[in-house]
Amino acid sequence: MTELPPRPTLSSALDGCTIVIAVDRRSGELAAALERHGATVRHAPALTIVPHIDDEALIARTRELIAHPPEVVVATTGVGFRGWMEAADEAGLLDDLHAAFAGAQIIARGPKARGAIQQAGLTADWVAESETSAELGEYLVAEGVAGRRIAVQHHGSGADGLDELFEGEGADVVSLTVYRWGPPPDAEAVRRSVLATGAGEVDAVLFTSAPGAEEWVAAARREGVLEDIRALAQDERVLMAAVGPITAGPLDRAGLVPLVADRGRLGSLVRAVVTHFGGGRAPSLDTSAGRIELRSSGAVLDGRFIPLSRTGADLLGVLFDAGGSVVSRQALQGALPRSGDNTHAVEMAVARVREALGIPDLIKTVVKRGYRLNVLEPVGAD
Repeated sequence: MTELPPRPTLSSALDGCTIVIAVDRRSGELAAALERHGATVRHAPALTIVPHIDDEALIARTRELIAHPPEVVVATTGVGFRGWMEAADEAGLLDDLHAAFAGAQIIARGPKARGAIQQAGLTADWVAESETSAELGEYLVAEGVAGRRIAVQHHGSGADGLDELFEGEGADVVSLTVYRWGPPPDAEAVRRSVLATGAGEVDAVLFTSAPGAEEWVAAARREGVLEDIRALAQDERVLMAAVGPITAGPLDRAGLVPLVADRGRLGSLVRAVVTHFGGGRAPSLDTSAGRIELRSSGAVLDGRFIPLSRTGADLLGVLFDAGGSVVSRQALQGALPRSGDNTHAVEMAVARVREALGIPDLIKTVVKRGYRLNVLEPVGAD
């Protein structure tokens, strides 16, 4: 069997970055894109998409729409609309369903839904620019929905309020949930991912759905590490990133203010993360040896990633957080496992970090006081 050549590397922007992707659908595609920039990826999908291809209720609703065609069709997600068309095709109803849509106004909640509509050979008459159900609902209500028959395809969690809104305005609503969110494929992987994030062993966590983000946050809360993750996020030591504002909602509510991709696409999410770490947006200090940034597994010094042991990375992190101020040996002991009162262990750990960095003068010894990073403008300096 011929071995496949390695994927070409596009950049080293994510060298040293460990990234958790709490994603089920298209996780392989997302991981490959990150790895091409040097990242180490951990898969921890917090939920799975459970399709309803054989769901009797979905087929029954579809037959109902064929018998009494809708005047408006609302597609809220790309994967859901595609799943609906696949289910109709599987049941031998696709041609009849397309015929029922012939005179309907077709509305999309965003570009992904529009793409699925086009893939099905149909045309979207209007697309919500904000990609929100609220904008979609406001648009149709402003047009007038009283007495109109509206088919609404929902996302996996279902509760977007559109059915109630349209019914309250006098519409005849046919509601279809094409897929549901199921349990994570590997609950232990999710548990490990939140523990590792809380321990500072992760540089970024990426989300592509609001229910997935909600469940990952819930897992962090169950494991007692949500406060640790929140503190790391506030200190910019771990990046939370979301594919769009809806996905960002559960993170915002948990105090984990995320980086939000400017367009709801996986490519935009990857570019945002690459720009953060490779474009000078991650926290940094200017030192005598050049600009230094921290990574969970080492440091980027003057544009070059230098791997460190877990202890070495933790020790350097304490010095980095001090911003060039002196850190006592006692304070550094907290970053060393099983060091007890042995200050000699601190000296040995500092020596190993200096050796790994290759620039001994980067960590200065301050006699009888401790150590500090040799930064050009220490925090608090006049």
